[in-house]
Amino acid sequence: MAAPAAAQVATPGPAAIANAPTLKVETIRVHSRALEGSLEGDSADRDVIVVLPKGYATAKARRYPVVYALHGYSIGARQWTGEIHVPQGIANADTRGARDMIFVFPDSKTAHNGSMYSSSVTTGDFETFISRDLVAYIDSHYRTLPRRESRGLVGHSMGGYGASRIGMKHADVFGALYLMSPCCMSARGLFGVTPEAMKAYAGMKSPAESAKLGWGERATLAAAAAWSPNPKNPPLYLDLPLTPDGKTREDVLARWAANAPLAFVDQYAGNLRRYAAIAMDVGDKDSLKVDTAKLHDILDSYGIANSFTLYEGDHTNRVAFRFEEQVVPFFSAHLDFGARK
Repeated sequence: MAAPAAAQVATPGPAAIANAPTLKVETIRVHSRALEGSLEGDSADRDVIVVLPKGYATAKARRYPVVYALHGYSIGARQWTGEIHVPQGIANADTRGARDMIFVFPDSKTAHNGSMYSSSVTTGDFETFISRDLVAYIDSHYRTLPRRESRGLVGHSMGGYGASRIGMKHADVFGALYLMSPCCMSARGLFGVTPEAMKAYAGMKSPAESAKLGWGERATLAAAAAWSPNPKNPPLYLDLPLTPDGKTREDVLARWAANAPLAFVDQYAGNLRRYAAIAMDVGDKDSLKVDTAKLHDILDSYGIANSFTLYEGDHTNRVAFRFEEQVVPFFSAHLDFGARK
């Protein structure tokens, strides 16, 4: 993941446009069967923010494409919408000509501050929560166009990792894909694990105690809970890549590496060809630009159409501008808005 600066920050954004529509924002709670029974006690009932397009309340027969937007590590859906200036940014994009869409922002924080959008008995199966349970709920409770060609998936940082992971595996669910400064694309080695951190972990009596740890130490636990779960290793139910005496556990590092999209992207080239469009962007001052460019190069090598933008900025300072000026128009251009019979 990116440096601690990726935690919640105040981000600038475009000014409100005169006469931009007022959009209705709903906060709902969605129960996920895929998240039931997580060993670290994360809730299967997730807060979800839904932004409805103008006219939704009055155009009763109209159905809409849906964009699912995934937040980064250490922030939830509420903070994420604040960082990208939603709903104002969506309303501004509407005024500039973007078509009407439903936007969905699920909250995927966990005991260690982030799910990695992965499948784990320790955290719960967040991959299936997003790709199955959440989509099914939105389709059954809102007037959507319930088909893959009318669903978009986007995420930033940890959310960009989630969008890449879920996007590669579930092209049967989503039809357009946008990755914003995706983290964790390649194997990360010890991920900052030190003997000192191991002593802190050894003293923990429950997952909830990670709230006392520093940003990086919690991020390590989040990665381990997602990628190296161990149901027989209470109280954290995870394996770490160092032994108590400081020796590297190559078996754990191998499990982490297996969850790196750059390691498994080749397996999903066929899936990625199904997308109407794939885009990715990252700031020129963001260390994540290296791996994002590598993913772009791999897709190019397979002849999979995609766009890559290296813009002037760091990990967070341009994210609201990018969402309004690039992400919303991208889905407006590439999702299917046709109401088929």
